[in-house]
Amino acid sequence: MDVSVVGSGYVGTTIAACLADLGHDVVAVDIDQDVVDAINAGESPIHEPGLDERVARTAGETLRATTDYEVVPETDLTFLAIQTPSNADGSIDTSALEAASEMTGDVLAGVDDHTVVVKSTVVPGVVEERLEPRLQAEADDAVSVAANPEFQREGSAVTDFLDPHKLVFGTAPGDERALARLHELYAPLVDRADGDVPVVETDVPTAMMTKYANNAFLAAKVSLINDLGNACKEFGIDTYQVADAIGLDDRIGAKFLRSGLGWGGSCFPKDVAAIIHAAKENGYDPAMLESAVDVNDRQPERMLHLLEKHVDVDGARVAVLGLAFKPGTDDVRNSRAIPVIDGLYDRGATVVAYDPVATENMREHFPDLEYADSAAQALADADAAVVTTGWDEFGALDDEFDAMRSPVVIDGRRSVEPRDGLTYEGLTW
Repeated sequence: MDVSVVGSGYVGTTIAACLADLGHDVVAVDIDQDVVDAINAGESPIHEPGLDERVARTAGETLRATTDYEVVPETDLTFLAIQTPSNADGSIDTSALEAASEMTGDVLAGVDDHTVVVKSTVVPGVVEERLEPRLQAEADDAVSVAANPEFQREGSAVTDFLDPHKLVFGTAPGDERALARLHELYAPLVDRADGDVPVVETDVPTAMMTKYANNAFLAAKVSLINDLGNACKEFGIDTYQVADAIGLDDRIGAKFLRSGLGWGGSCFPKDVAAIIHAAKENGYDPAMLESAVDVNDRQPERMLHLLEKHVDVDGARVAVLGLAFKPGTDDVRNSRAIPVIDGLYDRGATVVAYDPVATENMREHFPDLEYADSAAQALADADAAVVTTGWDEFGALDDEFDAMRSPVVIDGRRSVEPRDGLTYEGLTW
């Protein structure tokens, strides 16, 4: 198929490169000329495992990029993959998505048949009330509007796209045209998996709610194991042993039971806040989801309290290992390292930080922070270290701790191996 993808962020770039790699002819549309130039040069504009080689392999062949919306009518199907960030009250900011929808609708004037698929995450009602009128303003029924929420994790987005747990197709009742297009689009992926990909066919608001429910459930599961982990810590019990045992129950499952510093990134915080806000606007108070957020927000402070048990933080030099919100990405949005660093500053510490890929992005938050070029450099002469991202390389650290003034490590990700001569505390173990 001929496909256009409007928006070249984490989601848009991934789906564009993966669809191109599956054999579709894809054009990425973005307002940022630097992003467009990078894709056309065969370079991924974002850090994501497996994405660089797919962009390099398909650029100039089945993938190209442009800033010109006029290419949209030349394609059969258009994805809208525009970010919907949080407002201060937790609601989502759809202004950029609405603007992209309006520009897409304008260029679709006069088309005979086109399908627009909303990939952006929006609460139920937004597609029908804010996007459809803009997309169909000039073409009306010639443009079908559907939803296909993404379930891609940063750090494994390519794998998640190519080996999905499910595909969710949301279409208007009776819109067989849009449904058929979605099935045609994903046919190479389904065939690649020998047909073993569950496909959920539903309406647009249910498709969008499925995305929110998915992320809210996982976020709540992480907060629950963290709450249990905090209690286990008070009893001197290793939460990971408890998690291994309860994970054997297939009603619970072993995934998302790694207790520690909590969740961050662009999806969990934004999506949980959005569904809480939307539920309240519709008259329901989602107490359990609010509690999940509260537990998550308290984890960085618990880490700092543990640190204070071993070190006089005022005037201490503290190494922060990890800045990305999770390993495998350079994304620092809502990273748990941010409140930890803020808390260290509030306590009068001198902070030095290291991350293998996320340093430049964190400079936007902390331009005056001292950044090290390696974990060893960060640990040298430090009075203590805190582990805030679970990069594998931190698990290989050994002699590097000998260069610390006082080898104290508070581990929020169960990354560092305890050893003789090291004062080690796990956050929930």
